[in-house]
Amino acid sequence: MSTRMQPLYVLSSDSDRTRGRDARDSNIRAGKAVASAVRTTLGPRGMDKMLVDSSGDVVITNDGATILEEMDIEHPAAQMIVEVAQTQEESVGDGTTTAAVLTGELLIHAEDLLDDDLHPTVVVEGYNEAAQLAQEAIDERVLDVDLDDDVLAAVAESSMTGKGTGDVTADVLADLVVRAVRAVRDGSGQFDDDVRVLTQTGASSSSTELVEGVVVDKERVRDGMPRSVEDATVAIVNTKLDVREGEADTEYTISSVEQLEAAIDAEESELRGYAEALADAGVDVVFCTKSIADRVADHLERAGVLAFESVKSSDAQALARATGAKQLGDVNDLEAEDFGHADRIATRTFGDEELTFVEGGDAAETVTILLRGGTEHVVDELERAINDAVDVTVAAIDAGGVVPGAGATEIAIAEHIRSAAASIEGRKQLAAEAFADAVEALPRTLATNAGMDPIDAVVKLRSTYDREGVAGIISEGRSGAVGDPIEAKIFDPAAVKRDAVTSATEAATMIVRIDDVIAAN
Repeated sequence: MSTRMQPLYVLSSDSDRTRGRDARDSNIRAGKAVASAVRTTLGPRGMDKMLVDSSGDVVITNDGATILEEMDIEHPAAQMIVEVAQTQEESVGDGTTTAAVLTGELLIHAEDLLDDDLHPTVVVEGYNEAAQLAQEAIDERVLDVDLDDDVLAAVAESSMTGKGTGDVTADVLADLVVRAVRAVRDGSGQFDDDVRVLTQTGASSSSTELVEGVVVDKERVRDGMPRSVEDATVAIVNTKLDVREGEADTEYTISSVEQLEAAIDAEESELRGYAEALADAGVDVVFCTKSIADRVADHLERAGVLAFESVKSSDAQALARATGAKQLGDVNDLEAEDFGHADRIATRTFGDEELTFVEGGDAAETVTILLRGGTEHVVDELERAINDAVDVTVAAIDAGGVVPGAGATEIAIAEHIRSAAASIEGRKQLAAEAFADAVEALPRTLATNAGMDPIDAVVKLRSTYDREGVAGIISEGRSGAVGDPIEAKIFDPAAVKRDAVTSATEAATMIVRIDDVIAAN
């Protein structure tokens, strides 16, 4: 007598499971959808996206990392492309849209290969070999030029063009970025986190200025304090300048006027002692990360000391790096080496707000880009553009030089992979050729966003590359044209290209290898 096998349930009844081709199709569709969401933002002629969250807050940007971060993405495969953009942003600061679009294109071509019965492992191996060839092509395209201020300004400007800076001010902002990066460069060729960006509305972006020091968004504690101090001795205090509170919860009983007066005198003496300790030590300016009691502020005002309270910890750290001051937890037993120095500390009024400028610090060459714009949306987008420009300028100096921009490097990568694909054995050759087609989609997208016919543009890019060795999509009037990006001074850091190829390949191959999705509800 045979016994029928009972089904064995391993997963919870609440779980959803998608296997095989359905799982791959779902993941690839999700990845393609995310990539297509940022495709139209690529390049100097790319468009912006308006992102509105559930509370009505609006972000207007064409920065790929910001768009993907603000989008409410739930699909796990789509989240992987968001991570690609975030990784690109953290490592080199730019190329996030390039990485996302390349990932989507690799998935599109992988889908076609899988439909032609190539095994996912073959696709992955072919993609990985093609990615190595791409890195070789990038290394070959690194330009043998001195990274002087003109080249670095071109790198910064290429990064910012199309990001809300406007064609008139992009070159001005690029020069400021290069000056800022040069100012914080130390002798070993490394860069500290001392290029700060502070935004302020109420003027056009052309009013942006570079301050050789730290700008703090703080007002004086008392209006009677001096607005500016020359040759200032600076103290940074990390404790409240107020009456000390005991750790134990205690009560005191006062039974006479004399006891009350003694208590008041003791409190007043303590508060006056804070101000006197600082003034007697020769301190001209105090930055306090906590609160300053009114009576302490009064004493400091009478002593001619300029004081600021509730200073953010990040600002306090920047001030310490700039002036050489130690961050003090107590104002007793002060020593001369506890203090820092600045050539000038002054408050300036912008509309209804006051900003404090700390210039000429002794300890480090900290600089601040005071970024101006007409509205909050404008300065927010400008801030993203400036941060990217600073990162790519540093990447160009520290991580392997520059390559031709405007899609020229991508054309070179595609041609290099195609010429080497014949040496790749078996079906992996098809995957490598598909990788080249995916990379070539980037200049095709640039051409589309510039108003050109993408097919005609790619044909002309290939023929110009074969004839002249370099070809990219450059701006010409209101549209684009095929030309020489080196002549047009359009450069990208090689590190941006390398990281985009690496991260896009890793994400695409990981998604292609998935054949089972188990989701708990």
